[in-house]
Amino acid sequence: MEGTIRGRPDFLLLFVTVLLVGFGLVMIFSASSPKALFNHASPWYFVLKQGTFAMIGLFLMFLFMSLPFSVWKKAAPVLLISSLLLLVLVLIGGVNINGAKRWFVVAGFNFQPAEWTKLSLIVYLSALISKKGERIKKFRDGLLPILIIVGSILLLVMKQPDFGTVLILVSISTVILIVGGMAWSHLLLLSTGFAPVMAYLAISQSYRLKRMNSFLNPFDDQTGAGYQLIQSLYALAHGRLTGTGIGGSVQKLFYLPEAHTDFIFAVVGEEIGFAGASLLFIVFYLFIWRGFTAAVRSADPFGAMLGMGIVAMICIQLLLNLGAVTGSLPITGVPLPFISYGGSSLILCMASTGILLSISRDNNRRLHEESKK
Repeated sequence: MEGTIRGRPDFLLLFVTVLLVGFGLVMIFSASSPKALFNHASPWYFVLKQGTFAMIGLFLMFLFMSLPFSVWKKAAPVLLISSLLLLVLVLIGGVNINGAKRWFVVAGFNFQPAEWTKLSLIVYLSALISKKGERIKKFRDGLLPILIIVGSILLLVMKQPDFGTVLILVSISTVILIVGGMAWSHLLLLSTGFAPVMAYLAISQSYRLKRMNSFLNPFDDQTGAGYQLIQSLYALAHGRLTGTGIGGSVQKLFYLPEAHTDFIFAVVGEEIGFAGASLLFIVFYLFIWRGFTAAVRSADPFGAMLGMGIVAMICIQLLLNLGAVTGSLPITGVPLPFISYGGSSLILCMASTGILLSISRDNNRRLHEESKK
């Protein structure tokens, strides 16, 4: 399909990705330095680890960009099986952190299998639906096998438990199914049946119910469940229009929990203000726009679904994180793509971007060949 000559990648997409990662490293150093100095005697502790993750991510991004995206279609079953195996193993031998078993510790680094399950599911669903073609409109032969696969993954992720990842996986699967041509009647039926289940899961555990209450009424428990959101809002308010300047955050000084991870945007808003945060939104918009363009221009249904799944993954995580930090959505523990501290998330986002760049290369190759005719 790709021919012997590869096209040029989307350099704007590549540039904004590197820009986001670079900005993330700057903000991680700023947000984490007090904690790193206090706990590890060096302000560079977290940013050096994140820099290692960024180098791994950069290598994978360029590697995946150089590979024809069709190779993922062949690898889809292996990716899915390996992800299912890792999700089972993490429940057995994973590290328990704050009551959740989501991580393996390898050579001092945490590895979260659920992050890679996102990409595995995107690849597998795209490959399976592109193979089914019009049969996806039939329930028993087309949709039911997919629901069984997705449902099995969701059950394993809920056992960790990780409700935020469940939301992301459900949303990604829905996007791919819509792009793949599922019947709208099936979508309506599934939405009607699934909404009560998600609502029940959101309040079935006491800590999730506390998160919901803190989202609705954070000031009712200012030193307990609402504390993190209140400190986040204080940080954003303190930033005003132009911010306090890089390094000038007050809330990162042990007031705001998870300042360098899930709530790093609060520090971003405090230090660069509304104006700087708006520029960051523009950069994210450019990423989503170029990723979406690469997906819709693909002449291969697998490439279109693969690209849309990756863009949906980044976009959904972005919305869930920003919603939690600003009090617009309940807290789900979802990191800010490319910016938050965490190796699994950063490497996944950069590797997935490499696949988007590979799709853009194929598009440009095809357009170049068509222009010659």
